[in-house]
Parts: sequence; C-alpha cells; structure tokens
Amino acid sequence: MPRLRFPEFRGDWISKPMGEMYSYKGNNSLSRDKLNYRSGSVKNIHYGDIHTKFSTLFDITKEHVPYINSSEPIESFKAENYCTEGDMIFADASEDLADIGKSIELIKLNSQRIVSGLHTILARQSATWLVVGFGGYLFTSDAIRKQIQKESQGAKVLGLSAGRLSKITIQFPSDISEQQKIADCLSSLDDLITAQSQKLDALKTHKKGLMQKLFQAEGQTVPELRFPEFWGDWEKQSGSVLFEQISNKKHNSDLSILAITQEHGAIPRDSIDYRVSVTDKSIESYKVVEVGDFIISLRSFQGGIEYSNYKGLCSPAYVILRRKRDDSEAFFKHYFKTSLFIKELNKDIEGIRDGKMVSYGQFSNLTIPLPTSNKEQQKIADCLSSLDDLITAQSQKLDALKTHKKGLMQQLFPVMTNDGEE
Repeated sequence: MPRLRFPEFRGDWISKPMGEMYSYKGNNSLSRDKLNYRSGSVKNIHYGDIHTKFSTLFDITKEHVPYINSSEPIESFKAENYCTEGDMIFADASEDLADIGKSIELIKLNSQRIVSGLHTILARQSATWLVVGFGGYLFTSDAIRKQIQKESQGAKVLGLSAGRLSKITIQFPSDISEQQKIADCLSSLDDLITAQSQKLDALKTHKKGLMQKLFQAEGQTVPELRFPEFWGDWEKQSGSVLFEQISNKKHNSDLSILAITQEHGAIPRDSIDYRVSVTDKSIESYKVVEVGDFIISLRSFQGGIEYSNYKGLCSPAYVILRRKRDDSEAFFKHYFKTSLFIKELNKDIEGIRDGKMVSYGQFSNLTIPLPTSNKEQQKIADCLSSLDDLITAQSQKLDALKTHKKGLMQQLFPVMTNDGEE
C-alpha cells in the first residue's frame, strides 16, 4: 500500500507481473540518418529522445518528433506495430543505470502514424488495466525503476529485453477512478513545473538579449542600450593593461581547493560533486586564488572566463587574472560571460580545442571595450546582477517543485523495501 492515499478510496492495490498485463509489439532499427524533421508520413520514436527530451506523458502536439525518410520502405510495417494511445515505450539501452528502461506513455497522438524505433520496447496493455495517463507515472515510481534496473544487463552499455521487463511486478489500484485522481494530481504538478521552467527560460533569454545590448559590440563606439545619465564613447584597452597574471604559490596547503566550473565559477570542490583526488605533494604547486580574481580554464573558449567568490587554491594549469585598475570587477564578471567576448576569445586563438588553454599572452592581446566611468560600469553590473538574483530565485522555485513532486511520488506509489519486496 502507498503511504499517501486519497480518503475516498479503500482496499488493497492489485499486484501483477508485467507479462500478464502487456504484450510487446514490433519496433524498427532505423538510425538517426534515416530520420528527418521536415516531411514524411510516419513519425519515429528514437530511444535517444526518450532519454533526453520527451515528457513522461507524451503528447504529439507538444513534442518535436522526426519523420522516417521517404526512401525507407514503410510498407512493411504491420498495422499492429503502429503506436496507439496508452502504449508504453521503453528505452532498452543506456550507458547509465539511472536511465536504463526510461519510459514514456503515449497519451495523445492526434491520429498521426507513429512507430517505435531503434533500441526501444513497445508495450501495449492486453486489457484495460491502467487508465491512460496513469502508466507514465507508475513506471517512473521508485519501486518499478529499481526492478527495471535489476533486470538490466551489460557492462559498458546496459541492455533490457522484453522478456526481462515482463518479470517485474506492477502494483496499481483496481479502481480506475483512483488511478485517474493520482494521474490528475501529478499532471497538475507537472503543469506547474513546465510553467515555472518556461518562466525561467524566458528570464534567461531576456538576460542574454540585454547583455548583447548593454555591452559594446564590434564596430560600435557605444552599446545599443545605455542608461540616460551617461554619454561619450567607451574606451578600449588591451587585456594586459587591465589585468595582470598572478602565480602566488605561498601557502601551507590549508586553503580549500577550488573547482573551476562554467556553471558556478570558482567554487570549493567539497561543495559540489567533484571527484578528483590530489596528493599533498601536488597541492604544494597549487596557486592561491583571492576573492575577485578571474581564472582562465580549459573551457574558457566555450563559456568565458570564470570569477571567484572564494579564496582558495587552484591547479597550476590555470591562468589567474587580477585587475590592475579600480574598474568594477562585477562589470568584467558579466562581460567575460557574454557571447561577444567568447567570440573575440576564439577569433585569433588557435589550438585551444585540442586541449590547449588560452595563455596570458593571448589574453593580453585582446581588446576589451568598457565605459570610462566606474559608475556606468557598476550600474551595468548591478542591472545584470539583479536579473541574476531573480533567475536564481526562480530556479530555486523550480527545484522546490521538482523536489515536492519526487516526495509526492514516493508516497503515492508503494515503495521497495530493503529485501526487494514492494
């Protein structure tokens, strides 16, 4: 029995092997190069899309699904192998245990012809055991996911067969009204999560557009968008005029080791899942990073230069930059992450992508545009920082909704005990 139940429902849940509830239909083995997003008469569910983008409850009107190329012989497809609403499709291959057997339930197909593709298992109910919309959530519950993971086989690449999938035990309410109420509850929460995700994406898009207008672009003397109290051309200075290279190795190895990340900047390794071991001897050669320093990493050509909010140590492989003047560090914090700067960083630098890093000499030759007024620098930084705070707050709301859904799922469905029983 689940821990949490709507009060109007009573009685035990039904327990059945999946093999008694589902039969399996045919799929195809068409690779990506046999698919396209332009035209065709039959659409194809590829296992990679189940892993990366399709929603648990699959609605064709909300998903971007490829067509099978017209050159492929679709006449050989049997009628029973075309997908129907209520079908479950499982990804039968994955390099990650967490994703093996990941599934979607087809809840709306709009009369379109769709088939199950490469590395998938198409399962169809032999009778109306589960109401449409309930199965998608049921097969993402912890108890069923753990069973599927136990049935997977393989070393580097895990695989799952229909035969092994048939062995898992499914527990569900006999009353389809209870199934529907669970599905409606979780679907409403998914709608909230989707709306929050869209709000967050809109804010990120707004920030990206604002950054392009607040910073001076190539060929401009001033940015497209400017605060009204400031005027006059911006100055352009080389990297060597604005920043010096720092290589301070005077420490007792008692400072936190920093991970240099594109998402969080320079951050203590122990605050994130960063599993790289280092010896005491190697730490002796590490460089001291001060709060406000900037760091060029191996991935700077992709994500810009990172800022450090922490004092700590970083690998000697990194280049540490420190301001020479009293310019706003927050201005550079935002500018070094713009697409404008990253494009400039890539323009005249060769050999980065084969493992080489941007050197201080290469950075020194870059031309960096900035306001002559520190007040204007700071106002631009404050504007973008306020937007960052809003994005962080909305991101935390999204995380809270996802955590709430996860906790609710654990209570609305039976859980697996330590001895493997539900």
